Amino acid sequence: MANSLPDVVAAALRVLDSYGLEFCSMRRVAAELDVQPSALYHHVPNKQTLLALMADDLVSEVDGDDARSLCHALRRSMLAVRDGAEVVATASAFRLGVSGVEKQLADLVGDDGARTLLLFTFGHTQSTQTHRQASAVGAIDEDADLDASFDRGLSIILTGLTHRATCR
Repeated sequence: MANSLPDVVAAALRVLDSYGLEFCSMRRVAAELDVQPSALYHHVPNKQTLLALMADDLVSEVDGDDARSLCHALRRSMLAVRDGAEVVATASAFRLGVSGVEKQLADLVGDDGARTLLLFTFGHTQSTQTHRQASAVGAIDEDADLDASFDRGLSIILTGLTHRATCR
């Protein structure tokens, strides 16, 4: 049976979760589907497009009523898959994906506020994933304060955005 585009994206996410972004190659995704790498190009023209589709899939369930809940939902979705934050941040940086989340945030806090919140969320989540991966192999001790640290950082940014809005 032929694979569909959702099959390719799901396989790529499985490879990402198992091996990390560094080893998430078209060849490895093809092996996950038990097809030749050239078969993937019937669905995606290049790895960048696949990366964007992976990012879109990772954030597809992100929703919230306010900026804080959106950022927490985005962080949870990225933390659910190894190197998820790196995939989503890269797609965003190259304007390949996550525009829906950015638009939701922009509607709530303006374009500059949305970009600031996204960059903080991406960076903190990437740091959290790196820390957790290092902890899992015993390289460092687990730091239970990462979730609280994220929330404190959000509070600082949101307080500044609220203050900025009232000063206009």
